[in-house]
Amino acid sequence: MQKIFAYFQLLKFRLSLTVAFSSAVGFMLGNFTSGWVEALLVMAGGMLVTGSANTINQIIEKDLDKLMKRTAKRPLPTGVLSVNEAAVFAVITGIAGITLLAVFFNTLCAVLALISLILYGFVYTPLKRISPICVFVGAIPGAMPPLIGWVAATGALTPEAWVLFGIQFFWQFPHFWAIAWVLDDDYKKAGFKMLPTAGGKDLKTAFQIMTYTLLLIPMGMLPLQLGMTGTTSAIIAVVCGVLFLMQTLYLMQTCTKKAAMSIMFGSFLYLPIVQIALVLDKV
Repeated sequence: MQKIFAYFQLLKFRLSLTVAFSSAVGFMLGNFTSGWVEALLVMAGGMLVTGSANTINQIIEKDLDKLMKRTAKRPLPTGVLSVNEAAVFAVITGIAGITLLAVFFNTLCAVLALISLILYGFVYTPLKRISPICVFVGAIPGAMPPLIGWVAATGALTPEAWVLFGIQFFWQFPHFWAIAWVLDDDYKKAGFKMLPTAGGKDLKTAFQIMTYTLLLIPMGMLPLQLGMTGTTSAIIAVVCGVLFLMQTLYLMQTCTKKAAMSIMFGSFLYLPIVQIALVLDKV
């Protein structure tokens, strides 16, 4: 039982489920007439590929995870699972997810999922100790799930797919930088360079967080402009974007951990609310 739980930890189940949900959102926006079975299959493929990438991340960082309080109890640092067991799990979940997408949907979405896995596991992960550009690199695979879902439904990389990608791409900067601000001391123990400026938790970083959040407001209106959904979801996206922006302005005023935590929790609400609104408005 302990090992089963450990494999769920390797998956980062809640994170993978969130990512998989956004791939289902992309799929339903691309082809709402498809049944729930297809949407669940897209979710399953997305979860397996994401879980594989997360496992690769933990294999590479197993010694670094021991240094940080929030990761010290993961399966690899504690020895509950061996590196070999984790590697086999990563291979099986990765192949299973990509195969599922290729067989039930199309080759293009499977290739995009593979690219996403490689970028996260083998490019973003080692970059975390080299340069803050890692956040930009990590935002690419992080934004691909809704794009992959759209491609699974339509078989094509259309402007609509890139709009869904763009919303999730810009969202990740305030999301991850807020987390990095809150966990800065822990990240420094492992040598992770996540915040965008040399000064770290300063006004320059807060300004960059605000800038990317500001960009979410026009991005949230693009689905309406492209005829993907209606006015209601655009209004919800703008309102959520403005509320999110207000949190970043508070961070610029105070540069406090409390303000960064507010942005972090706000980001957890923004994306699912906007994505659910898009799907419901599609109905």
